[in-house]
Amino acid sequence: MSNTTITRDTHIARKAMIDSQLRTSGVNEEFVLARMMAVLREDFLPQDKAGLAYIDRSVALGDDAHLASPLFYGKLLLEAAPTPTDRVLVVEGGTGYLTELLRPIVAEVTSVSAADAAAGTLPDGEFSLILVDGAIEQLPDPIAQRLADDGRIVSGLLLRKVTRLASGRKILGKVTLQPVEDIGIPVLHTFNIPQGWVFS
Repeated sequence: MSNTTITRDTHIARKAMIDSQLRTSGVNEEFVLARMMAVLREDFLPQDKAGLAYIDRSVALGDDAHLASPLFYGKLLLEAAPTPTDRVLVVEGGTGYLTELLRPIVAEVTSVSAADAAAGTLPDGEFSLILVDGAIEQLPDPIAQRLADDGRIVSGLLLRKVTRLASGRKILGKVTLQPVEDIGIPVLHTFNIPQGWVFS
C-alpha cells in the first residue's frame, strides 16, 4: 500500500472521527476540530496498535500509558479554551498527542510525565493553563503551585470510581477542581490517594 493511500485512508478516518464522535457530542469549535483533523493519532501509537487510532475508546499502552478517546481530547480542549498567550503545562498520558494538539495554538507548551508530576518534579515557573491527560484522584500541591493566579486547570477526575472531566481556577492561592461531565477517561494511577490502614 502506498503512502498516498495510507494518508487518504487516515484522512477519511479522522473525518469520520470528527463527524461521528465529536460533532455529535457537542464538540463543534473550529479550533478543536482543526487541530484534531491535522494531528494523526496513529503517529502516537506503536505500529501494532495504529489500526485502533480512531476508535471511540482509549488505547492502553502499558506502564500506565494511554492514548485517550478522541472525545476526551475534544472536550478537554473545548473546556480549556487555550489562547495564543497561554503558557501551558501538560501532564502527559504517555504519548505526546495532547502536547502536539496544543503546540501551534498557544505561546508555549511544556510537557512532563505523570510520574514526575505526581512526585513533584516539575518545570520551573508558572503556567496560565495546566492540562492533565488522564483522570486523577487527587491534585498534588506542587502542581497547583505551578498554576499562575487566575490560571486554569482542566483534567480528568476520579470520584467514587467514576471518571469525570473537571476544571478549575486558582483563586487566592487555592485550586479546586469542579466536575463538568461524566466521560470515560483513562486513570493515571500514580495520582491515587494512598490507602490507609483498614482494621477489621
